[in-house]
Amino acid sequence: MSKLLLSFGHGYSARALTPLLLSGGWQVHGTTRSAEKTAALAATGVTPHLMPGEDLAPLIDSATHILISAGPDAEGDPVLRLLRDRIAANAGRFQWVGYLSTTGVYGDHGGGWIDEDTALTPSTRRGKWRVAAEAEWRAIPGLPLHIFRLAGIYGPGRGPFAKVRNGTARRIIKPDQVFSRIHVEDIAQVLAASIARPRPGAVYNLCDDDPAPPQDVIAHACTLLGMPLPPEEDFATAEMTPMARSFYAESKRVKNDRIKDELGVRLRYPDYRAGLKALLEAESDRRR
Repeated sequence: MSKLLLSFGHGYSARALTPLLLSGGWQVHGTTRSAEKTAALAATGVTPHLMPGEDLAPLIDSATHILISAGPDAEGDPVLRLLRDRIAANAGRFQWVGYLSTTGVYGDHGGGWIDEDTALTPSTRRGKWRVAAEAEWRAIPGLPLHIFRLAGIYGPGRGPFAKVRNGTARRIIKPDQVFSRIHVEDIAQVLAASIARPRPGAVYNLCDDDPAPPQDVIAHACTLLGMPLPPEEDFATAEMTPMARSFYAESKRVKNDRIKDELGVRLRYPDYRAGLKALLEAESDRRR
């Protein structure tokens, strides 16, 4: 039987998964809200669809797998807002459904370690929306749901090098502040491993092995580029947008044992040093 992935909000992480599936003979259909992005999706081998705008009911009826990357808002999950009944009607027929959430659902733990069994106590508005969206998807009876809680995502086109080069990188210092991260290629391999070994109801943290202060990542990027470090700035007095400041509201170290133990995943980039080195080498290769 041919496999068909319907990817809602086919963004950065879903695009990294796409070639792994296409090489295995899958069909991949992805939604976007922008008509201007449909050509770019098609160029990657994805069949694009506008949402809202197209009737996706027949596609839901034929999909074997579903991936949800579209983020929630104050009114809830945008996919379920439009398509809950159709998805629920097919719940028992899907082989795998994946929902991309965030480690922000755990809230602040003062730099302490957390795992998938830690209580969900988000302190930000976006984190609270994610908790509600996870619950919405879980409430559909018979849906083979897998929840992936992603740490900060980086990868090609998403890293500190551009800011370091153009002089906008900052080293904001907040004592005991740490973030967990995940390279987009490792997200893709975890998703592929879960699809190959589904366990409905599973929750997985997606992060690397080395939670680290954000200023350390900037400093390492500067070292790799041979550029001077930007000055340290005290978080308490630094000028920051409310959005930027909100990222510092929570500090935690996220455990990733479950993706290794259950899915057999071996991270390609177990820390930011390996990931940044690979990104810079890939940039050099493209210039040749």
